[in-house]
Amino acid sequence: MLVHITGSGGFVGQNLISFLESSLLQVQPIPRSQLAGDFPLNGNSVIVHLAGKAHDLKNVAGPEEYYEVNFGLTKKLYDAFLKSDAKKFVFISSVKAVVDALDFTLTEDMVPEPQTHYGKSKLMAEDYIRSQPLPEGKSYYILRPCMVHGPGNKGNLNLLYQLVARGIPYPLAAFDNMRSFLSVDNLCFVIKEIIDRDDIPGGTYNVADDEPLSTIELIRLLSEAGGKTPRLWNIPGSFVRGLARLGDRLHLPLTTERLQKLTENYVVSNEKIKLALKKDLPLSAREGIIKTGRAFKNA
Repeated sequence: MLVHITGSGGFVGQNLISFLESSLLQVQPIPRSQLAGDFPLNGNSVIVHLAGKAHDLKNVAGPEEYYEVNFGLTKKLYDAFLKSDAKKFVFISSVKAVVDALDFTLTEDMVPEPQTHYGKSKLMAEDYIRSQPLPEGKSYYILRPCMVHGPGNKGNLNLLYQLVARGIPYPLAAFDNMRSFLSVDNLCFVIKEIIDRDDIPGGTYNVADDEPLSTIELIRLLSEAGGKTPRLWNIPGSFVRGLARLGDRLHLPLTTERLQKLTENYVVSNEKIKLALKKDLPLSAREGIIKTGRAFKNA
């Protein structure tokens, strides 16, 4: 089985290629430059579409970039898939295609109402895939991962680890929240199962680790991975929010958007994908965080 992968140079792409090649699958990256023109797709193959415009925490990207990449590129690739002999199309979307913040567990039944251009552009791509007649023998899989972490990740989890590693107290312990995470190992496992098997129904699936974690527990796990003692400060929430608003104006590390991401509730159900797989995920949420923390320590 040949696996075409876009976004192979990114964090998930690099981990996925290593994962698939260790399972003796043949991988063929499709570079962004090739996507701009015509590109061949071999017959007995699967397309895993990872390439996209990520959510921009610095707010320097224009709205058109999200739609050109997340929707336009996906449409072009999916149209090529429909005309080819390739069998499966795996699109990596995001839970942000559904909702940006929530106080309940997210399932696939929820009607999407994204608020950002990132989420809206991902949803447009999803809707296009679902709207096209699917030839016999083909299937699509829209995967909506939550926050993905693992070796090579440079997102907010890395920033938290750097805080822990330097012995800096975590100042947001007053915020009580629960959120879902996704080990890149678990995401790669799900993708490989879809590639290998023909008994997994096509459709849209949330992808998350089994159990959500609080940010306080996250700090403790990262501290354990780094051989540190967790330091937690219970600074009043109103004071922290004021600092974050000041950070918006002065371009400080703590901004209102980053504060929201660190303290929001965002719990994602993985029940549908696990029922389809009929298998457990390789790593628990805690095992995945510790593995990522150790990778940060050794980087």
